[in-house]
This record gives sequence, C-alpha cells and structure tokens, in this order.
Amino acid sequence: MKILMLLTGRNIKIYFRDRITFITSLITPVILLILYVTFLRSVYTDSIISSLPPGINLPSKLINGLTGGWLVSSIIGVSSVTVAFCSNNIMAMDKVTRRINDFYVTPVKKSTLAISYYIANFITTAIVIFCGIIVCLAFLATTGWYLTLGDIGFIALDALGCIFFGTSLAAFVEQFVSTQGAVSAVSTLISSMYGFICGAYMPISQFSEGIQKFVSFIPGTYGTVLLRNHFMGGAINELGKIIPGGNVQPIREMFDNTISFFGSEVTVPVQYGILYISAAVILFLYIISSKMRTKKA
Repeated sequence: MKILMLLTGRNIKIYFRDRITFITSLITPVILLILYVTFLRSVYTDSIISSLPPGINLPSKLINGLTGGWLVSSIIGVSSVTVAFCSNNIMAMDKVTRRINDFYVTPVKKSTLAISYYIANFITTAIVIFCGIIVCLAFLATTGWYLTLGDIGFIALDALGCIFFGTSLAAFVEQFVSTQGAVSAVSTLISSMYGFICGAYMPISQFSEGIQKFVSFIPGTYGTVLLRNHFMGGAINELGKIIPGGNVQPIREMFDNTISFFGSEVTVPVQYGILYISAAVILFLYIISSKMRTKKA
C-alpha cells in the first residue's frame, strides 16, 4: 500500500509540474467558451425566444440561466474525458521515454504500477474538474442563478460519474499506446471528437435521427445529459411558471435535458446506472488486460 501511495503521488506531481500537459488538457474548455461567446449564446437565445408563445418576454436573468447552464454542463461533461486522457499521458510517456523499464527491474508489481496510474489520473482529473465546477457556479451566480443545494449535490454526483467514465476509458485505451506519435494522435482525436459525440458542442436534438441513435450507445452522453438536467433544471422550472400551461418539454428536449433510446425516454436513475456501470466495466477490462499483458511480458 505504501508503494502504491508513493507511485500515485509521483504521478500526480508530474502532471501538475508539466505545464504543457496541463494547458493542453484545458484546450477543450477554452474552445467551448470561445464558441459560446462568439456564436452559441446568441443562437440558443434566439432558439428559446422563437420557441415561446407570442407575447411572452423572458427576463435576461432567466435566459442567461438557461444558456449558461447549457454552457457549463458542456464544459464539465467533455472535460471529464479530455482532461482524463491528458492526465493519463504520464503512463504513455513513461513508456515512450522507457522510464517504465526502471520500475520493471524493481520489486514493484506491474499490477500495482498500473493501479497507481489509474488512481493518480482519477485524482488529478477530479481536482481539475471540481475546480472547474466552482468557477462555473461562480459564473452562474453572476449571470443567472437558479440552482438549489440539491442540484449542486447531484452535479457533484454527475461529475464523479463522468470522471469515473473518463479515467476508466483513458486507462484502457492508453495502455496500448507506446509511441510519441500515438500519444499525440489519441489525445488530439479524443479532444476534437468527444465534444461532438457527447453533445457538448451541439445539442443531440439537432443531430440527425441516425446520429442520435448512435450517440445513445455512448455512456458518456448520459453523463452530459445528467449535468444538463441539474445545471438547467431550476431555470427550466422557472420558465414553466411563465409559459401558459407550464409546458417546458420542448425546451427540455431542445437543450438535452432528456435523452431517448430508440424512441423511449431514459429516466434519470437509468442514466446513472448506465454511466457508472459502464465505467466499472471498462475499469474491469483495464485491470484484466493489464494482467494479461503482464503475463505475456
């Protein structure tokens, strides 16, 4: 256990000392912020206004609460995976630089080394993401705050699920990476594509029917939808008090507060189950494959 803690501490220190890796992990959130400021904010503001019955004017605080909730849920949802892949580069870079061979000639078990990479990745990703959540909450507090203590608790649970999924996926994928080119390719591919397939850059409701069915098979999508639900739920409930009849279902569907699997709406408890169970399965596969690779070695 002491060796595991030392190795985990070593990996955490390397991540935060490497400024390039740390800055790279923040590229995706910066892209989202730029998209929001230059394009998405006005688009979704216009979409909300156009979906309202004639004669209804919404206060700017409520509009900001809706669009801001969409933005911050996107940032947390996609960053939970992209940061995990950047943080887990330590394992890949140890292979590239052959530092990992130094560990192999010591009494340290390879399974212990593999677990230390995973735990360090989970901790570093969680630190970055929860710092991001604090910033996002501060942003909503200055623009449009409609959250309750319960919402914040569920947001933390959503974020942990997304981090669990992201770190498990990163550990499983990057254990097969052993060259500098592959490390860069994997990080670039994940950073550029994951935001689209999990609905962070564009709402899933705007995708074609075929793509909507495809992304419903991706566990991380449900994490993003959960974050949407809890970051935007209070603002949408407030909107229901203004709209005659309180029908906010079109808004909920527009902003991905709900998700369907081949036409059937997936409930919140099921979304949690999909997110956490899939992350546990991927982690299990990582452990099994690590043991198999150890035996071959």
